[in-house]
Amino acid sequence: MANGFGSLYVGAAGIRTAQTALDITANNLVNIDTKGYVREQVLFTDDTYSFFQGAAVSDQYKGSGVKIADVIHTRDMFLDKAFRSENSRYAFYAASYDAVTEVEDFLQEATGTAFSEALNDLYVAFQEYSKDPSDTVNQNLVVQKASLFLTREQNLYQGLAKYQSTINTKIRDDVTRINDLAEQIHDLNLKIERIEAGKTETAMDLRDQRDHAVDELSKLANITCVETVEGVYHIKLEDKDFIDDFNIYPMALHTDTVTGFVTPYWPHLSDTTNDDYYPVYNLANISAAHNTDKGEVKALLLARGNTRGTWYDMDGLTQEQYEKGLANSVMMNSEAELDTLTHTIITAINDLLSPLKTYDGADITGVDKDGNTVTIKAGMRIADTENTAVGSDKEIPARELFVRRGIERYTEVTLDDGSKMYVYNEEDKSDFSKVYTTRSLEINQELVENRTLLSHLTQNNAIDYELGNKLTAIWEDSSYTLNPSDRTPCTFTGFYTKYVGEVANVGSIYRTTSQSLQNTSETIDNNRQAVIGVSSDEELTNMIKYQQAYNASSRYINVLSEMIEHLLSALG
Repeated sequence: MANGFGSLYVGAAGIRTAQTALDITANNLVNIDTKGYVREQVLFTDDTYSFFQGAAVSDQYKGSGVKIADVIHTRDMFLDKAFRSENSRYAFYAASYDAVTEVEDFLQEATGTAFSEALNDLYVAFQEYSKDPSDTVNQNLVVQKASLFLTREQNLYQGLAKYQSTINTKIRDDVTRINDLAEQIHDLNLKIERIEAGKTETAMDLRDQRDHAVDELSKLANITCVETVEGVYHIKLEDKDFIDDFNIYPMALHTDTVTGFVTPYWPHLSDTTNDDYYPVYNLANISAAHNTDKGEVKALLLARGNTRGTWYDMDGLTQEQYEKGLANSVMMNSEAELDTLTHTIITAINDLLSPLKTYDGADITGVDKDGNTVTIKAGMRIADTENTAVGSDKEIPARELFVRRGIERYTEVTLDDGSKMYVYNEEDKSDFSKVYTTRSLEINQELVENRTLLSHLTQNNAIDYELGNKLTAIWEDSSYTLNPSDRTPCTFTGFYTKYVGEVANVGSIYRTTSQSLQNTSETIDNNRQAVIGVSSDEELTNMIKYQQAYNASSRYINVLSEMIEHLLSALG
């Protein structure tokens, strides 16, 4: 009877394990579309199966049936590491490509096309002006087309600056998300450690959630992840501790008071009371060779740059300095090159309409209109009053066409003998309102109100055809370069064509790289999904198998029950 009742335990064990296997299979099927879910697999083993020596000739064995040896939470740590590395690199180049694409689309759509047309129209206006500078129609055309050119150039620049602000907002959002993920992973670390401390249970669902969060974190930043024997994830971000057993070290954002641009920094490594901020990202040396071209936030910071790009950001840079710095920022470089074109055109026109010369005499002293003493020294630039053309009012020095909002072109200085000199107010790069740059420029309102004040006469009251020819000649000059790396001089028109082409070339490089990395990342993820993913066909097959096992165990118990009942009845 003992053996008979023991056989019932074998059948019960079969039902119990088959039911557990069915539950696990059902759980896999239910979560087939759950992001981050890792399939669970059942392993069976003998329950107290042992050998004993009986009266029979052959060896005797006894056991209590089957039991669940383990429920495997299958992951491949090497595939996880490879996927996160490539996913991070792909995110870097994808974000860079998105930024270039926005600039490229902006230049090729209405605003960019309108600017190109305005640039050409201004050239045509000066061609007409050169035919007869005294013709009010031609004068009006120059002022009108100059105003249109400046308006469209400023619209184009503002569009780039607006997208630069959009990137800044994206950086802020991504840093917030990174900190949220850190909180989530740290909380899951504690829960997993608590559940698994007894070494009897694996926190599978919590591990799935944590791994999914780490996958998302790898897209946003360059991380390294190591699991301790206690099941806790230690994570470094940009080679600095980010999550450990007890703490997280969230990033903070420092906001520039001028641009509003945010920069991530480590609060625990900074001395903010002394304005000492330890930056999270080093943007100086990013390359695949150094394994630093990873993470969406880094790409966004690089694309945005640290300020609005202007012509003087690249003024005086060597090719090496340019290629290691400004050239790597899509937005700053695009803004700087556009502003370089504008600055070059505007200063060339102004210097013809209101020419300058370098003072080479002895130091002389005078006073300005406010009574301040001004010393004119050798090397300073002054108005070339002898060789300047004049407008209808014969005023000297002549008026410039484009003016800076923050300062006039000249400071009038009255000398001791009563004569006057006009000292040129050099551009002050510390104050953008005193520089010929997009954000500080406007058309001279005196010329808008009275076009005849535009320089067109010699001081002998003759029509200055030579001035008209010089204005046309600057558009035909092929000595302009796009940036310090450009070795092919061009005209103003060629400058803009080359400018658009450069953006397209950079976009092509980023597109090719990001597509290649996307394919690599997807291939690794497909291999990873072969290990961790749920296959409906496989799970349905398992369900049928475990259902049959359940039914077989049930029939086994029924047969034993009938047999025992028969024996008991016969004995009675």
